[in-house]
Amino acid sequence: MPGVTGGGPSAGGPRGFVARLRDWTAGSTYPVVTGLVLTALAFLEFVAYPPDSLTIALGVLVSAVCLVWRRSFPPLAVLAVAAGMTAFAAGRSLYLVTIVSGLVGLYTLARHRVQRPWVLVLAGTLGAAAVNVVHIASWPEVSGLPVPEIGAPGSLGLFAETFVLAVVIVGAVSMGDAVRTRREARRERVLSQAKVIAMERREAAAEERTAIARELHDIVAHSVSMIAVQAESATYTTPGLSPEARDGFQQIAGTARASMTELRRLLGVLRTPGGETPQIAPQPTLGHLPELLDQHRAVGEDAVLRVTGERVVLPAGWELSAYRIVQEALTNVRKHASGARTLVEVDYGTDRRLLLRITDDGPGCAVDGPGAGGHGLTGMRERAALVGGSLTAGAGPDGGFVVIAELPW
Repeated sequence: MPGVTGGGPSAGGPRGFVARLRDWTAGSTYPVVTGLVLTALAFLEFVAYPPDSLTIALGVLVSAVCLVWRRSFPPLAVLAVAAGMTAFAAGRSLYLVTIVSGLVGLYTLARHRVQRPWVLVLAGTLGAAAVNVVHIASWPEVSGLPVPEIGAPGSLGLFAETFVLAVVIVGAVSMGDAVRTRREARRERVLSQAKVIAMERREAAAEERTAIARELHDIVAHSVSMIAVQAESATYTTPGLSPEARDGFQQIAGTARASMTELRRLLGVLRTPGGETPQIAPQPTLGHLPELLDQHRAVGEDAVLRVTGERVVLPAGWELSAYRIVQEALTNVRKHASGARTLVEVDYGTDRRLLLRITDDGPGCAVDGPGAGGHGLTGMRERAALVGGSLTAGAGPDGGFVVIAELPW
């Protein structure tokens, strides 16, 4: 049965590490840890390269600390970007923590769509230009040289900071927006797939109920027709009947025939797509399980039938439901675990409860999960619910797949 549960290649090794890392980055501790790490790195940078002013120190620290809450309150990333630019404007030294904090802040703003990407790029570029202008204004004080006039040779290099920061801002915003778009598309795809699967299951359940109704029609029709025949025969084969008793038998026969007519009308809404009513055939019972397992073995499969308790002839609906559950379970084994050894257990409990247990030693996986080809479990659950029972299915404790049905009678 498709999809293996339990450990596999992805449980360890590089793939397992990547999967665990992905899960951690999606958790709530990731932004807190990374924000605190950046704050700690800021202090280390201050030790190696002491800041020129308190404004730079506060700007770098605020830029890093704000990232601790970037996932719980994404708009706070605006403060991280603004504080980083303020720290850069206050001095020409650009700390590594400031670069990382600014990029992460821009990524966060785009990832959570705090504003439209073009607004973030425009605001960030204007902020970079403002920082550049501050640096240009302080150029004579820092270098002792006059600021070149605009248009003079080499004057365009004065705005190199703006160009470089604009490219970086566009890259960070684009990456955040791309991740957001991809995740939203994936979420929509998962939701659409879930809707399709739910719709298919509803359709499968409706088809199964229709099949059940047809089969029950056969059972009831046979019983009612027998009542009509026996009631009419009694008027001729029973000697000494009074006129009242004879009329009573005729009324029973008439009621049975009327019921048969009504059953045929109701069956009209359950006709096959071709408009033909399915042929009435004897419905199988638990007594036919040996033949069913013989058919299963005839295609090269291995199956064993084990019956415990005293055989009890159940009502026709119960017998049919139990047989169909075993039949569908064997079909699933052939489809999803071909070659597996199957054990079919039928237990006639003393508490008026029939227990069916079908186990195999195949891969052991879900049949009705996404990507599964059929709706076998849906039909089996409908069969069990029809007689007031329940059905569970899943991987067995020792591997393989197990189907357990409890049918009270």
